[in-house]
Amino acid sequence: MPSPLNQLQQRLGYTFRNSELLLRAVTHQSFLQGNPHVTESNQRLEFLGDAVLQLVLTETLFAHYPHEREGDLSRRRAALAKGSFLAQLGRDLGLDACLRLGISEQNTGGQTRASSLADACEALFGAIYLDSDWPTTRRVMLAIIGDLNARLGSVGDLHNPKGRLQELVQPKHGNNAVRYEVVRTEGHDHERRYLVEVYFKDKPLGQGTGNSKKLAEEAAARIALETLKSQPPV
Repeated sequence: MPSPLNQLQQRLGYTFRNSELLLRAVTHQSFLQGNPHVTESNQRLEFLGDAVLQLVLTETLFAHYPHEREGDLSRRRAALAKGSFLAQLGRDLGLDACLRLGISEQNTGGQTRASSLADACEALFGAIYLDSDWPTTRRVMLAIIGDLNARLGSVGDLHNPKGRLQELVQPKHGNNAVRYEVVRTEGHDHERRYLVEVYFKDKPLGQGTGNSKKLAEEAAARIALETLKSQPPV
């Protein structure tokens, strides 16, 4: 039966020439404490991998969305570079079975911890870059990420519903087609609660509540997105 690291390479579609780089990429800082012969964790590779990921995403989004503004491209990149998304990529790759952890970290669920998986995923990107070249790194990473539209659809609505709503209506109707109005404010200053309604032009799309205007607007935007799935803007 193939080892977890061999299975990982099969999923990547990439075999390391320098296996030490792969081993370092899955080595958590806690592993060094009980293993004095191991002198380096994946932290430096994580630093490099973060920069590699940013460039791959920037280049790809720039080419994939030729008419989008800088702010929209930055929002998309942030969604694909955030820890929760990278942790999911790590789970998909089976990184949880490959992590080398200290005993204490392992006993407290370190193998499934999102931060550990996200860090290892970035370290893996850095390791691939050092082990190969830019075209290979880019190819492997984009294969891991998969379809951009599908990935962005899975994270965009949840984490930035206002941006996603604006994205749906702005191309045809301009930046001012969506507006938010505070319908009601309740509670004392320290426990204020807001009810906000969102409009497409003069058409109400949904209401949301929250203990800040921002949270209430985001809640309203999520309702509006559901509304527009069945009633798209003209």
